[in-house]
Amino acid sequence: MLLKIADLSFSYQSSKILDGVTFEVKSGEFLGVMGPNGSGKTTLLRCISYVLSPRGTVLIDGRDIEELSKKEIAKKIGFVPQTSNIDFEFMVSELVLMGRTPHMGRFKSESTYDFEIVEKAMKLTNIQHLSERAFDELSGGEKQRVIIARALAQEPKILLLDEPTVHLDIRCQLEILNLVKNLCEQERIIVISVFHDLNLASQYSDKLILLNRGRIFSEGFPDKVLTSENIRRIYQIEAIIKRHPITNVPYVIPFLYAKNDKKMKGPTVHVICGGGSGTPAMKLLLDNGLKVTCGVLDVLDSDFEAARNFKIPVVGEIPFSQITNESNKANIDLIKKADFVIITDFPVGPGNLKNIEAAEVALDFKIPVIIIESSPVYQRDFTQKNLEEYFKRLKEKGAIFVENLESALKEVLI
Repeated sequence: MLLKIADLSFSYQSSKILDGVTFEVKSGEFLGVMGPNGSGKTTLLRCISYVLSPRGTVLIDGRDIEELSKKEIAKKIGFVPQTSNIDFEFMVSELVLMGRTPHMGRFKSESTYDFEIVEKAMKLTNIQHLSERAFDELSGGEKQRVIIARALAQEPKILLLDEPTVHLDIRCQLEILNLVKNLCEQERIIVISVFHDLNLASQYSDKLILLNRGRIFSEGFPDKVLTSENIRRIYQIEAIIKRHPITNVPYVIPFLYAKNDKKMKGPTVHVICGGGSGTPAMKLLLDNGLKVTCGVLDVLDSDFEAARNFKIPVVGEIPFSQITNESNKANIDLIKKADFVIITDFPVGPGNLKNIEAAEVALDFKIPVIIIESSPVYQRDFTQKNLEEYFKRLKEKGAIFVENLESALKEVLI
């Protein structure tokens, strides 16, 4: 099975949504489609399934989709929307059985084979135990499995998914995408899925398409598409690209520069923190009209989330891994642009010791370093006394030690 899209274009009245889109997908391939809001992702899926009538060519195994009836298209293409509003109280088994409609003749009842296909679809999606439940009683993840089962009951060669994990929690997202990925590999169907989450797209897609204003901006393997430059140009944000420590696929750590620079007229303070100790520091500094940067932080750390919510520049790192050379360099670059560095009272282990090393760079560049020491160092030193040695060296180089955050602020405002 080969799906070939050639010079596909579509317009809503005078607004061009897709413009000359061309690509190919083979059996067993999982293609992820990404792009900012309004880039044409959903419209692309609707054009491929011929819900919309585009200009250009959609070929399924060399046959133009325009030559196919709606019933024939439904036999070849299954579609899973973002959300499914079912107005009537259907049982799960009834909804999945609706996927057999394209295969049934007019006025003909379901055959034994139809029920076998429905049973197989429910087994593949692990919803047999829900067969007699009402659809509107199910959770979001269960509903999405039912809709995927209905699409599979069509026996499609191509499965289109429009943000299949939207509104689902993390576990449900992974379960749904694992399910679809296995179907792609085992059943050898073509899967094309729209993603907003760049890391989910990277993890599950064999290839990616990055759309911008209706055109393909970048296409290929995740390594080629998910680059800092591409993300900067398309999404207008900065991003550090790592390798996921388990899957080895590209892992995107995004960050957004502050948009309130005009309000912040004071000096810039770079905060080295962790474990929630940085959140009150960032807030206090911002409340006093100071510019703030931050890093390096585990992206699951509450301080990282706070930095993003405050819209301040922050360097993140993949969870449960040591600070890489790339993150360390990005952190030092922020430090060099700062007027002060504040180190909060946080636990330090081998994984984040480079943050303390980076503070020494600040002193080399004559940037004052203020260390908050409200508790003894040994209570938060998990580096076999390396932290004590670093603090001793920083003190010899002129670092200022204070007892609390308010004292640190005074040193900045002097």
